[in-house]
Order: sequence, then structure tokens, then C-alpha cells
Amino acid sequence: MGVESIPKEGNKVRIQSYKHDGSIHRVWSETTILKGTDHVVIGGNNRTLVTESDGRTWVTREPAIVYFHTDYWFNVICMFREDGVYYYCNLSSPYLYDGEAIKYIDYDLDIKVYPDGKYHLLDEDEYHLHKERMNYSEDIDAILKRNVDLLQQWIERKKGPFAPDFIKVWQHRFNNDFKSY
Repeated sequence: MGVESIPKEGNKVRIQSYKHDGSIHRVWSETTILKGTDHVVIGGNNRTLVTESDGRTWVTREPAIVYFHTDYWFNVICMFREDGVYYYCNLSSPYLYDGEAIKYIDYDLDIKVYPDGKYHLLDEDEYHLHKERMNYSEDIDAILKRNVDLLQQWIERKKGPFAPDFIKVWQHRFNNDFKSY
């Protein structure tokens, strides 16, 4: 019996984020799969329960589209707010899906992108602290630096999940094909 590696469209799955040392970081209880291929998973969620590593819980405030790719060390959350689309990009290992959840390792660094296209790299202090504590290898450090550069290029060129058509298509699909509220 093989492990399921592609989540099926319409299924609701959990997203589990880990730290490099294997400890759980954060869990999103439910995301509706809008597209699943060998390389890409796109999901949607709204008012989803999130559990932090310390047991605290909160509920997401707005609808969001999530983008994962097997070839890149980042994932992207597109959040729909009244004043536009905000993106929260996690520098992370490529995801895997094991039939139970979409799983990845969170590597601390994040990029927040505002509706006007401006963006900021966040949590560099946390990255350096965890790099020391959890012994990130030089290879991982180099991969993450390359992926920060790549992600910034995607943002500036409006590529992938930053393309206006991506947002229109997947927001419409989530709102109309999968009753989310």
C-alpha cells in the first residue's frame, strides 16, 4: 500500500508546520483542496482553527488561498482583506502530503507583501537564533538564501501566486465551486 501523495480536489485536509528539530510549530485544522498535482497544491480556507505549538488556538479572520510547490523552499498564503490582497510567504521546506496532512518545515524567515506590492523580509533574528539552536546546515542556509531571492523576483515580476489572474481564478473557484462560508 503506497502513501497518497496528491490531495484530491474538494477534500478538506490539515496543514501541519514543523520546526527543523521535528517539533510541531502550527496546525491549520481545515483547508479545502482546490487543485492538487505532482508539483503544486492550491487550497482555500476561511475562519479556520489554528493551533500553535504551545496549545493556544485562534481562528483566521479572512478567506485565504494557500500555495505549495514541491520544487521551491517557500509557501504562500494570499489573504483577502477589505483593502486588498496581502501575502504571507513562509520560507520552508517543500511540502509533502501523506494522506493525513500537508506538511512542511518552517524556517522562520517570512516575507509579507502588501496590496501596493511593497514587501518586507521578516524574522531574520528568529532565523539566526534557530539556525544556531537547531543546527541548520550550510546547505540549508544557502538554499534558503536562494529561495528568498527567488521569492522576491516572483513578487516583483508578479509571477505564480502573485499574478493578478491567479488571485482572481482561485478566489472565484473557492467562493463559488466550494461553499466556504
